[in-house]
Amino acid sequence: MRNETSRLGDIIIEHQEKLLEGWLASLISRIGRRDAHAETELRQQASRFLSLVGTTLRNAGSADIDSSAWQEARQLLGDISANRVRQGYSSIETANFVFSLKEPLTSYLQTEMSGDPATLVTEIMATNSLFDKLGLFTVESYQKSREQVIMRQQQELLELSTPVVQLWKDVLALPLIGTLDSARTQVVMESLLQKIVDTGASIAIIDITGVPTVDTLVAQHLLKTVAAARLMGADCIISGIRPQIAQTIVHLGVNLEDVITKATLADAFLVALQRAGSVIVQKDR
Repeated sequence: MRNETSRLGDIIIEHQEKLLEGWLASLISRIGRRDAHAETELRQQASRFLSLVGTTLRNAGSADIDSSAWQEARQLLGDISANRVRQGYSSIETANFVFSLKEPLTSYLQTEMSGDPATLVTEIMATNSLFDKLGLFTVESYQKSREQVIMRQQQELLELSTPVVQLWKDVLALPLIGTLDSARTQVVMESLLQKIVDTGASIAIIDITGVPTVDTLVAQHLLKTVAAARLMGADCIISGIRPQIAQTIVHLGVNLEDVITKATLADAFLVALQRAGSVIVQKDR
């Protein structure tokens, strides 16, 4: 494999400029995004990758992309994949960055080795195998980067969906919308406790009007949040207890005797004001 890969590396380095132009033409036609900045970035990436592949093949004489000799090329492909995830490219468009190089390379191999068909077949097979591996590595890197982006977005959505609002001095409100699972409970706890620390509030209203169903797990998550707030010196009031939810809680045998519960957020707010020593006086017109 040493002679095959070394020969391929020689061809890439010897015809690098012409290979680059042919490769870029294929890339741009497949991507179909006519943008000066994008084309400049694509040229830089392609030039860097082509140089790395040629140098690695010539010096290392190995097509084992998992070896240390290919580390810099793998890093470049990983960076390109992550960048394309952020730019909204598909996995196919990202993989074509590598796969589209096979066609111009095959043309140069045919020209260089037209007089030796047996060697030509061996070289083409080795070239296809190498760039298939590099293409699959690119897809794998793309998927990992995409999963990281999705996880980060999910975390951001969780944080946005659990806002803690200061309704009054010493009174906080935490409106919950959607299903309450373990991951979201952790975010809810962190947001509420941090707000208690920041404001010094003594009462927190947890409104579950937007929670579609309450089962044993959801009830346990609510109790954990209440207990955590109490450890920080704040009492909790749970509002939004609809008749169906009240029946479910009773049926499940969940003990909420130590927690003040109200049907609406307005009712809970009135109780919170009284416990905070404040009153609302309606001014006659």
